[in-house]
Amino acid sequence: MHPASLNTILLSTVMGFYRMEIEVRWLKNGQLEKEGVAFGGLLQNGDWTYQLQVMLETQPQRGGDDYTCKVEHTTLEAPITVQWELRSSSSARSKLWTGIMGVVIGVAFLAVGLFSYLKSKKATPTQPPAALMN
Repeated sequence: MHPASLNTILLSTVMGFYRMEIEVRWLKNGQLEKEGVAFGGLLQNGDWTYQLQVMLETQPQRGGDDYTCKVEHTTLEAPITVQWELRSSSSARSKLWTGIMGVVIGVAFLAVGLFSYLKSKKATPTQPPAALMN
């Protein structure tokens, strides 16, 4: 299964702003994205500032779609935009290879141990009990 065929949740977290009025939007290829957008509740931080999370559930296409989170607030001279990029996780690949190598090494040790056990069992002659020899 190609990773781009799975739904992906993009999360934009905006923190530390004062005055509750804020606009946080997700754009897909420069166009406002309306489907799959969910807004978390506006939370007060306790220091008179606020935070907000906006999620977008989508199916990004490798090399195709461009996603941007755009934030507008009265205290900003210009909107802040952050672009999201699809990339494969080298950490996930590393964990996969570590798991595969662990299984291969485990099977090798099991095979060597079983081979040694069976070989030693054949090499040991069975002697009748001493009481039967008399």
